Amino acid sequence: MRKVFLEIAYPFQKTFYILGRNIDETFSFFGSIGNMRQENERLTIETNSLAAQVASLQEERKENENFREQLRLAPQNKFDLEASFVIGQDPQNLGSWIMIGKGSVDGIQPGMSVIVSDGILIGRVSETNIHSAKVSLLTDSSNTVNVSDLETGARGIIKGAYGLGMMMDMVAQADVLNNGDTIVTSGLGGDVPRGLLVGKIQEVKASPDKLFQQAIIIPRVRYQKLDMVFVIKK
Repeated sequence: MRKVFLEIAYPFQKTFYILGRNIDETFSFFGSIGNMRQENERLTIETNSLAAQVASLQEERKENENFREQLRLAPQNKFDLEASFVIGQDPQNLGSWIMIGKGSVDGIQPGMSVIVSDGILIGRVSETNIHSAKVSLLTDSSNTVNVSDLETGARGIIKGAYGLGMMMDMVAQADVLNNGDTIVTSGLGGDVPRGLLVGKIQEVKASPDKLFQQAIIIPRVRYQKLDMVFVIKK
């Protein structure tokens, strides 16, 4: 009787054994997929982390190279300069001011002139914090600087046009201004050093009252693209 029962049950036992083994293999397969997915996620995180580190190192190297190049071009033999990175700018994109990463603890004071390499004036310090300072650009309507025409000697003042550009004003009618002439600081008043580059004349016209000449000035640099500046401390 036992022998008959075993012979009858054998096909079912074999089937259940095969099914059980297939189920174990199936669970093992899905378990392997889960492990592979976790490993892939880990590798992805590591890859992204390494990519971020490489990008950071490349950016740091680029900044260092840029810093050395601009420092080489800055007129260090003429002025006591404090180099600083630009850390903020006018959020309305009017080109009226920027923030720099040096402040009163670094000897920065309101009224100091701010230049970029090659001695190009871009503005003056208007406010200082401990570790930062606000620089009002020449295009700010509150800024006025005494300037002169490098080629002809004509003198006037530069005024900002509400972040849109610069206007040379108060130039005597007898003085000569030409399109393309270079405008530099005149040093009058003693608040800004003499001979700093400002821009070039784009257009000459009469003032609204016809008493003086005016000239639209194109800046030598794009203020929106500034990344490093130098504050003239002395």
